[in-house]
Amino acid sequence: MLENQNGDQRAQWGSRFGFILAAAGSAVGLGNIWRFPYIVGENGGGLFVLAFIACIALVGLPVFMAEVLLGRATQSSPVGAFRRLSKPGSPWMIFGWMGVAAGFVVLSYYSVVAGWCMHYAWLSVTTTFNGMTPDQIKETWEEVATNPQLCTFWHLIFMVITVSIVVAGVKQGIELWVKILMPMLLVIMAVLFVYALQSGKFWEGVQYLFVPDFSKWEWKRSLLEALGQGMFTMSVGMGALITYGSYLRKTEDLTSTSLTVGVVDTMVGLAAVLVIFPILFAAALEAGSGPGLVFVALPNAFAQMTGGMLLAPLFFLLLTFAALTSSVSLLEVATSYFIDERGWSRSKAAWGTGGLIAILGIPSAISGGSVLFGTELANFTGQFPFLFGKGGKNWFDCFDYLASNWLLPLGALGTSLFVGWNLPSDLRATEFKQGSNMTWLYPGWVILLRFVVPLIVILIFLNGVGLIDYLFGSPAVGGSEMSG
Repeated sequence: MLENQNGDQRAQWGSRFGFILAAAGSAVGLGNIWRFPYIVGENGGGLFVLAFIACIALVGLPVFMAEVLLGRATQSSPVGAFRRLSKPGSPWMIFGWMGVAAGFVVLSYYSVVAGWCMHYAWLSVTTTFNGMTPDQIKETWEEVATNPQLCTFWHLIFMVITVSIVVAGVKQGIELWVKILMPMLLVIMAVLFVYALQSGKFWEGVQYLFVPDFSKWEWKRSLLEALGQGMFTMSVGMGALITYGSYLRKTEDLTSTSLTVGVVDTMVGLAAVLVIFPILFAAALEAGSGPGLVFVALPNAFAQMTGGMLLAPLFFLLLTFAALTSSVSLLEVATSYFIDERGWSRSKAAWGTGGLIAILGIPSAISGGSVLFGTELANFTGQFPFLFGKGGKNWFDCFDYLASNWLLPLGALGTSLFVGWNLPSDLRATEFKQGSNMTWLYPGWVILLRFVVPLIVILIFLNGVGLIDYLFGSPAVGGSEMSG
């Protein structure tokens, strides 16, 4: 077992089950429960779902396995993993650093969204949406999103909770809490699912999910959206899986573990749709409600339904738990870097990096109601569409765009090329097959990493930064990751 700068032995997961829950928790985030339902609605259901599942199989899972392999092979966080398997001064090191940077950037604004979820859980308990008109619910959301003090408060609370889990360590912190949070998340999902079954609109939701609506399917936009969601829902490209993989024992089965996480992640996304759509349909609301689905459309539905005052807190707790399991993995990337490479204690690394990320996130928290970080920055960024996409963006939107369209696609691309082409073939084969009963997958996995994944990720990248739009016309889809 490798040692860090302090000479301490590297921590390991207490069990394979603990790793599966942690990796699934990293993958199952706001992207599954917030973003996935509304983009399914916007893209016409069934055909998009099929494209999404195909993209997980062809892109998400291969890169997932490659990242876990790098971590397990080197017993190191992203920077150390690329350094140990490269020549001194190799440009491949850039992708290790990119993983650490992505952890900082994504968590800084992800925690703001998680804070909104926490506040809505509080609102659901204390002031209930029952009796509120649609206009009042919309006004409530606008007041929350533009209140700098409120957003900063919840952002900081969420960061303190995240750091408190990470500082306790791999077994006693991350693994212990995912064994609590993931089952709770699934129980809440099951309760909401039972309600959806009894809503009278469940089969309408099933039909909406699995029967294609070709009037909403646009090949370029919808397919690229499915590609992006299929890759990013697996939490790839940000170094979290390299870090989590580094805590795996060498004998653990890489293939079956990765497939299990992929199935769990996909099932949670589909279950979220089957929970949310019937609730919306029962309230005669539109499924393709865009990003406002969670904070405007669903509270409207809860306000109209019997038992809404009980379901609303459960739903927003579900979102909070999903965000927390993902945020822990993001913070662990930065924390493990300073433990491995700088010899810091876990407490110093977790509180130090968590504090920096909390500070970095304050402009995102206040950008909805700030002139400097909001309107003025949006006017500035609007002058550079290649760097920041079409339309002016405030601080929150800039960080989301930077992560979703630059850091994560490039991180996934670098990992696939590095493992597919740069790793010695004997090392790659040994690491893949060790402990596995599915060694027959190896040749196909290498082909996907070498050819299919790079092509698809490059398409996602070009679309995200607007070059697909520039070359072929019609609006490009700017991805919003909300990983996991």
